[in-house]
Amino acid sequence: MNILFTICGRAGSKGFKNKNLKIFLGEPLVYYTMSSIDLFKKKNKDKYNIDISVNTDDENLINLAEATNLNVITVRRDANLGKDDTPKVSVIRNSLEECEKRNNYKYDIIVDVDITSPMRTLNDIENLVEKKVNNKNSDIVFSVVGSRRNPYFNMVKDDNGVITKVIDSNYVARQQAPKVYDMNASLYAYSREFLKNENVISVFDGNVDIIEMEDTAILDIDSEEDFKLMQIVGEYLYKTNEGMKEVKNNIINLL
Repeated sequence: MNILFTICGRAGSKGFKNKNLKIFLGEPLVYYTMSSIDLFKKKNKDKYNIDISVNTDDENLINLAEATNLNVITVRRDANLGKDDTPKVSVIRNSLEECEKRNNYKYDIIVDVDITSPMRTLNDIENLVEKKVNNKNSDIVFSVVGSRRNPYFNMVKDDNGVITKVIDSNYVARQQAPKVYDMNASLYAYSREFLKNENVISVFDGNVDIIEMEDTAILDIDSEEDFKLMQIVGEYLYKTNEGMKEVKNNIINLL
């Protein structure tokens, strides 16, 4: 089975400038993502044929990726894929098309690993790939964490000054309400056929399945405040969580 891991990073960022190039707890942020992929590749080298692609319009990010020993496939992003309203699915599709063209073989699963959600483990990636392989009906499997708020119970909306529950319900305890999750923007595993369909612009255009990851309180880095808070949380977790510690300690092996 052929698996393509994609890492996508746009130059700049209006919400948090150059967030993909930040130094996170002493290491380039992107190296945490690359380290987790490297661990999976090493452990599963006899099981899967694995390639890694970096899709970006940022030469600095390309330099960081190519400084590693991972033999990444660099896809220089076209200007029309670097707009504010460009769906990420389109960028991942571009990585798939370029890598299949260059390698002259097809991929069975495409796994996108987000740069700005660095706190993941090898086990998280293994769970994702296993779920995607075993669930033949899924077009995409992505990662989530349990939500702290529930729209059936303790979330409200303001509709022209009228405050009501987001979803009308009669639940009097959160435990009674349906289980809900936050998408933590960390891991996505796509079927090739689904991703190749140019009418697909959202993960919800197909059959969806999920894996649950540990809740780290911060979903992903999208602001300077997120970055500061995630460093505080990360400093603790990289010391106390063996899986996350393994990812951080493996970074030295990338260079």
